[in-house]
Amino acid sequence: MSTRKAIFPQFPHALYNKHGYSPAVLSGDLLFVSGMVGARKDGTPEPDLQRQVELAFENLHGVLEAAGCTFDDVVDVTMFLVDPEASMSFVLDAMRKALPREPFANVTAVGVNWLAGFQFEIKVIARVPQ
Repeated sequence: MSTRKAIFPQFPHALYNKHGYSPAVLSGDLLFVSGMVGARKDGTPEPDLQRQVELAFENLHGVLEAAGCTFDDVVDVTMFLVDPEASMSFVLDAMRKALPREPFANVTAVGVNWLAGFQFEIKVIARVPQ
């Protein structure tokens, strides 16, 4: 018997099928969310950096919602930024809106040099409410 279940948002973008991965996997009461990017429905990157960051958070919200979670259930956040100086203010704004209450989630931000045409990616682990 499988101890994991794939979770898909109501309106998935094309990257999941194109690259063969699940947006999130539920295992027990933990939700492991794949890296969310600012992909439009067809899977292409949103060209505006601020909007790309916001869209990544919107895509993340859709996956959390599909699992019965909210941002309040997020316990761990990992973010990848191609150009941290250009994107960090947008990332912090989006994060403050999504995760405004204490206790705050753990957060790790990593500068990278490639995200398949994207400038920002966020992955999280959440505990699903019982």
